[in-house]
Amino acid sequence: MAIPTAAEHLGGPARLALEDGAVFTGQAFGAVGQGGLRTAEVVFNTAMTGYQEALTDPSYAGQILVMTAPLIGNYGVNSQDVESERVQVEGFVVRELARLASNCAAEQDLASYLATSGVLGVTGIDTRALTRRLRIEGALRGALSDDPSVSDAELVRAAKQAPAMAGRNLVPLVGAQEMQQVYEARDPQALRIWTLDCGVKRNILRML
Repeated sequence: MAIPTAAEHLGGPARLALEDGAVFTGQAFGAVGQGGLRTAEVVFNTAMTGYQEALTDPSYAGQILVMTAPLIGNYGVNSQDVESERVQVEGFVVRELARLASNCAAEQDLASYLATSGVLGVTGIDTRALTRRLRIEGALRGALSDDPSVSDAELVRAAKQAPAMAGRNLVPLVGAQEMQQVYEARDPQALRIWTLDCGVKRNILRML
């Protein structure tokens, strides 16, 4: 099934500013035109596939995620390949957003998925240069926005003022709020496994 990227989920220029003063400019996609900005720690992922799993991975909660693979979104998204109930990242940065999602399991395109989740993405960024900077300097705080009224200097200042990840308690944000049974036991005599959910990935539960 081929799904083109919805035009309403592609925006104008978007910028990612880092706390060290670097500013990267690309095109907004996903939750575009909503104003304001997102601040978070900027990290990268080197996987060639699995962008939907990364987006919904609780370990990326509160972070702006950069994918190093050059083309992202080519197989769309579906309701099965998720690691949690929602998109966890604060922002998403890619080198090139695929404008056509083609896969038999695809239910929607990546830009529409992020728009539904209220997450801003940016495509057209030199992710090699960005990743090299992060690899050398370590994780840096950043600010992401598609609001043209916000200056580069304001973005850099917002990045510097963003809260650090060190010491933050994200368990209330990513952990289960109440007890739940994930899977029914196939055998009444089977061993019961209890999991303390502090942000567990769904694939871990599937493998138990």
